[in-house]
Amino acid sequence: MNKPNPLQKSLSQESDAPSCESHLVNLDNVRSLQPEILPLEEAQRMAEFFGVLADPSRLRLLSCLAKQELCVCDLAASLRISESAVSHQLRLLRTLRLVKHRKEGRNVYYSLADRHVINLYREVAEHLGGTK
Repeated sequence: MNKPNPLQKSLSQESDAPSCESHLVNLDNVRSLQPEILPLEEAQRMAEFFGVLADPSRLRLLSCLAKQELCVCDLAASLRISESAVSHQLRLLRTLRLVKHRKEGRNVYYSLADRHVINLYREVAEHLGGTK
């Protein structure tokens, strides 16, 4: 049995979002907005990106890598999960270019791919009230 998501529960308990009482469309607003709307293909890519981030294990990995570069075995020990599980999650993060890796001897070290990823992680953490 799935546990209810607290966010979904709180959203479903709220009444519908307030809406216009008058349903007269301002065509000037609609026309000026049309060229600025995110194209469907780009929206799908962004949804996939955020979907990959919508996993607590992957976010915990990113939280470690936001602090420093780490090898797979150190990540696994820090998060108390198997190296295999860490590698699986890192593979998904690498596919979306969120993390990069380098080999040193027999170890593989991971870090966040660039400042965009670090900034995204920190902005979301700050937005949600966390400071880590």
